[in-house]
Amino acid sequence: MSRSETEIRKIQYWPSIAAIVPARNEAKLLRSTLKSLLNQDYPGNFKIILVDDNSKDNTANVAKFIAQQNDNFTKLEVISAGNLPSGWSGKIWAINQGIRYAKQQTPAPDYFLFTDADIEHSSTNISQLIIKAEQENLALASLMVRLQCQTLAEELMIPAFVFFFQKLYPFRWVNNPQNSTAAAAGGCILIRHQVLDEIGGIEVIKNALIDDCSLATAVKQKSTNKKIWLGLTSDTKSRRSYPDLFSIWNMVARTAFTQLNYSPLLLAATVIGMKLTYLIPSLGIILGVIFSWWEIVAIAFLARILMFLAYLPIVRFYQLSPIYAMSLPTVASIYTLITINSAWQYWRRRGSNWKGRTYTNSL
Repeated sequence: MSRSETEIRKIQYWPSIAAIVPARNEAKLLRSTLKSLLNQDYPGNFKIILVDDNSKDNTANVAKFIAQQNDNFTKLEVISAGNLPSGWSGKIWAINQGIRYAKQQTPAPDYFLFTDADIEHSSTNISQLIIKAEQENLALASLMVRLQCQTLAEELMIPAFVFFFQKLYPFRWVNNPQNSTAAAAGGCILIRHQVLDEIGGIEVIKNALIDDCSLATAVKQKSTNKKIWLGLTSDTKSRRSYPDLFSIWNMVARTAFTQLNYSPLLLAATVIGMKLTYLIPSLGIILGVIFSWWEIVAIAFLARILMFLAYLPIVRFYQLSPIYAMSLPTVASIYTLITINSAWQYWRRRGSNWKGRTYTNSL
């Protein structure tokens, strides 16, 4: 997303924005991510409200120090989330506190930007989102940012994470107001103030573990303006690292079974579907060669080629060798195991752990 002079002339009024940044133990990442917000080129009124969610690493003071070193330090307000009430997820409660604070300002913002503390925004990101939202009269606009992909575990698992998300929530369906499919990427969500009020405020998703998609669903179901947009960007990036398979496993397992609405039938269908789609072709090639079933080999090989071609664009997006596109069957097997593990944790009533908090199934 790059802003051209032609696009700028089409925006006669730059609406006011309040960026809400929930931050829990994010002191290390803020040195790059908070600066990216402070250095936005947005011409309109733009405020940043960082909500310290009971951090133990001096997040609030680090944020204030970073702002003081920046010419745009007056854009930042740092507030405390306070104690987490029962029935709320920590992130959504922090966002709620940021919204309440922003609404007390004069004038109240036209838009809210919900962005995670690990997101490093390109300098034109906010301007581009506003241009998109204003020109297309969007209720909500969201970007799936470029996730960090440096370690071997990340190179194997992260492109597939995005690939499977796109299969679960096809962007074309999401961006069609006539289609009920709704999704957003929680790292970067722009929503109109009026729309948020219309759907009942952020509290309508107060106990949602998959808060981004839940918010998008609420907009499509409850707002008179059902236009939402979800896109993919390489310019705005997450700086959160997943150094090993274990950390990625925990990140995905936290919500994998939630994505299936805790349904055993959907779990069974998912496992069977993953095996048929990603494992059977490889097995067909092996068995076909062993038993000289050459027609089976040809069909299975064609399936592997189609699989490779389908996965290759996201592999290229992450600037990886095309060889990684051959790993999809193996990676799909790992994601299947993670989903089964997520269901097992749910059935054992162990809940999910995130940033030092354990959430039960009902919060």
